[in-house]
Amino acid sequence: MLRSKLNHDVDGVYARVLGYGDWYGFEGFGEEQLKLKPDLWVVGNVVTRGNPLMEAILDAGERYISGPQWLADQVLAGRQVLAVAGTHGKTTVASMLAWILERAGLDPGFLIGGVPLDFPVSARLTDSRLFVIEADEYDTAFFDKRSKFIHYRPRTAVLNNLEFDHADIFADLAAIERQFHHLVRTVPQSGLIVANGADEALKRVLANGCWTPVESFGIPGGWEAGAPDSEGGFEVAWKGRVLGRVRWSLMGAHNTLNALAAIAAARGSGVEPDRAIGALSAFSGIRRRMEIRGRAGGVTVYDDFAHHPTAIRTTLEGLRARVGKARVLAVLEPRSNTMKRGVMKEQLPASVEAADRVYVYSAALGWDAAEVFAPLGAKASCIDDLDSLVAAIAADARPGDQVLVMSNGGFGGLHGKLLGALARRPSVK
Repeated sequence: MLRSKLNHDVDGVYARVLGYGDWYGFEGFGEEQLKLKPDLWVVGNVVTRGNPLMEAILDAGERYISGPQWLADQVLAGRQVLAVAGTHGKTTVASMLAWILERAGLDPGFLIGGVPLDFPVSARLTDSRLFVIEADEYDTAFFDKRSKFIHYRPRTAVLNNLEFDHADIFADLAAIERQFHHLVRTVPQSGLIVANGADEALKRVLANGCWTPVESFGIPGGWEAGAPDSEGGFEVAWKGRVLGRVRWSLMGAHNTLNALAAIAAARGSGVEPDRAIGALSAFSGIRRRMEIRGRAGGVTVYDDFAHHPTAIRTTLEGLRARVGKARVLAVLEPRSNTMKRGVMKEQLPASVEAADRVYVYSAALGWDAAEVFAPLGAKASCIDDLDSLVAAIAADARPGDQVLVMSNGGFGGLHGKLLGALARRPSVK
């Protein structure tokens, strides 16, 4: 259910929001919480049948609604929604877009599934009609198996990319494409779709029917980026005309594409590209997106959310382009449901090609990590104990090395443990 025991009072509706944590002293999911007597229970997709409180709600015949539907009814209704969808980059593009609108003085509301460094919060509601939302394709609730983004009804939709993921929800890529096409069907003809023009899956989605103007990025004749300079800056062009230069230090070709998507979407809301380009030149980034967690013993430790083979590959390639011949040590926790199932395990060895050494945390996997990474030979180590993993990395790391830790979870505090282990080592000359 949506965040835990938060009591909402929106438009006169007293709602009990359940599901991700415990707030205001109400812990767990016991049926005694019916005594709260809210007007409405807001249910998110982490709650399943069998949850004792949910069973009590159903038995009592009390009113309930999905989190995305509640959001659509109580927050998004009457607003100009800019929704950012895609397998990768949703958090980054949504943060870029919100920042561009903010710098343009438009004071947007937003809901972002990460921590944008340029804002003190991940979500806010303002008086502006503009609202930026990270539009996830995961299912809505146990009683509504449509993707969450179907509820948002955006006027501007960014389709950043589309690959197979969420194997616990979708049978195959075609099933996800179907949900994306449902999203396309909700965008009005007076709106805008900003789409990755080089993505084959998105081409199929749009070919199934589109009633909205489409602006493509990443292809000739659409929104294009010039070759990056040594710092990562690049020129931006629209229909072959150069509009300006983004000057920043973000890494990777994926971030260049993210920027093009954000500039195009902002233009659809009235922000001229030169203003958007200037805003991105002051963009600080996202926590857990190539975030430097610290340096110890001459070794730099990064944290990144990458957990899909494509994201792992592009993140490593971005770091490699930045650090040149310095050694890169990739540390991977295959933690998502899709990764634990081993659905894309065959793609993992190629995804870490840019690294000099690879460490895989192999605990709780439904597949043999050592067998999968065997083609990498001595380059890869698969370790199922966290302390042993930290010790192995610390023993291997040399001054000047770049350690990139990739996981969509907390990784058992590995970053801090590793920095501590590196700091305790004898001085290395």
